[in-house]
Amino acid sequence: MHGDHDHPHPHDDHAHHPDDQAHAAPAERWKHDGVRVIPGDKLDANTAQTPGMFRQAAINHARVGAQRIWAGTVAIAPDAKTGVHHHGALESVIYVVSGRARMRWGDQLEYVAEAGPGDFIFVPPYVPHQEINADPDQPLNCVLVRSDNEAVVVNITDVEPVERPETVHWVDPIHKHP
Repeated sequence: MHGDHDHPHPHDDHAHHPDDQAHAAPAERWKHDGVRVIPGDKLDANTAQTPGMFRQAAINHARVGAQRIWAGTVAIAPDAKTGVHHHGALESVIYVVSGRARMRWGDQLEYVAEAGPGDFIFVPPYVPHQEINADPDQPLNCVLVRSDNEAVVVNITDVEPVERPETVHWVDPIHKHP
């Protein structure tokens, strides 16, 4: 009953561990290569920047060895707007911690939507966009997560909005059109 045919891959429980950790004492295997806590006051501003916003990295390859994800914070001053940019092939998720975000996007920034504390914003690859702090008095603070370990930022300098942005309501099975 407990023959090899019951367990065709007897070493699968070790398959996901880095080879260089295989010989480490079991009690210390994850001591330095396990969970990492990055204090909020120890973030790294040495990351790609866009005019009008301040990005800081918390999680990337250089800091923690991340292979497939980047995370950090972004702050935008009251009433400020960023330069137009996109993030190449990366997907981005923005979580609004405090303040009011106005997102503009499209080839001429012709679409607009707003988000507040607790809201998530998804930015697909290559979408030209601009973040705006819609509050004239309070800073906009967000947590940012991207789908690769290094921040890709392509700043676009030749986009001037040619028309009033069109408001796009989030319409899906949960959010009906107002």
